[in-house]
Amino acid sequence: MRRLRRSEAIRSLVRETRLHPGALIYPLFLCPGEGVRKAIGSMPGVFNLSVDEAVKEAEQCAELGLGGLLLFGLPAEKDEQATGAWADGGIVQTALRELKKNRRLDSLVMISDVCVCEYTSHGHCGVVKRDGDHFEVENDPSIALLAKTAASHARAGADIVAPSDMLDGRVAAIREALDEGGFEQTPILSYASKFSSAFYGPFREAADSAPQFGDRKSYQMDGANLREAMREIELDLAEGADMLLMKPAMPYLDVLHEARQRFEVPMGAYQVSGEYSMLHAAFERGWLEPERTMMESLLSIRRAGADFIVTYFAKDAARVLG
Repeated sequence: MRRLRRSEAIRSLVRETRLHPGALIYPLFLCPGEGVRKAIGSMPGVFNLSVDEAVKEAEQCAELGLGGLLLFGLPAEKDEQATGAWADGGIVQTALRELKKNRRLDSLVMISDVCVCEYTSHGHCGVVKRDGDHFEVENDPSIALLAKTAASHARAGADIVAPSDMLDGRVAAIREALDEGGFEQTPILSYASKFSSAFYGPFREAADSAPQFGDRKSYQMDGANLREAMREIELDLAEGADMLLMKPAMPYLDVLHEARQRFEVPMGAYQVSGEYSMLHAAFERGWLEPERTMMESLLSIRRAGADFIVTYFAKDAARVLG
């Protein structure tokens, strides 16, 4: 076996799995204001960006040959109806219009995250009904808000809408809203098996989306359940999902691999904030070699079956890949 490992040229020739910049998606956190570039303490090198700064960041991503951007919004105000999520003047909608005007960004696919946790005053992914200490995210009123949000993103120029809430029936509701609005050609990238995970911690600082009470275990998936994840995927595809996104990546590579064996649609994985931050913590202490570890972590996701990867390492990895 070692005959085919003797030199880098031979190893490259027989390499089974390859990464390329066009398969990497970079998340952007959009906030109100102008000239804002606010560092996120738990995520080195990641920032909350005003729209003008986001355009500059996007231009850099296009120059590096990245495949696209995943857009998250931080509204100026929050309320129980998540008005900032679906308002035509919302932060994501405003950013989409500016990004789509810039012809230098034509190579980037603009993907909008469709959820309302960043926009609700309570931090949950929908309309909440409370009775003392008990609360419930009401499913059908919530998916109506998600459908409005997706339609508003499409009007603003989103190439793909990506529902991440994990409420039942949201893909069908979004497909109907898009079709009724004349956006039959806008694909849905469904977070079809999004697990309730400890690895989302730093993201909640970045997006200011931590729940004010309770948790999200009643709608995000139990991390113990692979077969349930396959049922979730089947349902979302039946409702009209065009693509799938697995989240998190590293702790759930078996789920990604199983889905790749069963389903023929385009499939990605999200290397989430906790994965990124824990690697950076090890880099800062000198425990791991940064470039080699970063590339190995991404290669493992690709090898498990991801056609594309959402990652905060996207720019750094693109520079390595050339």
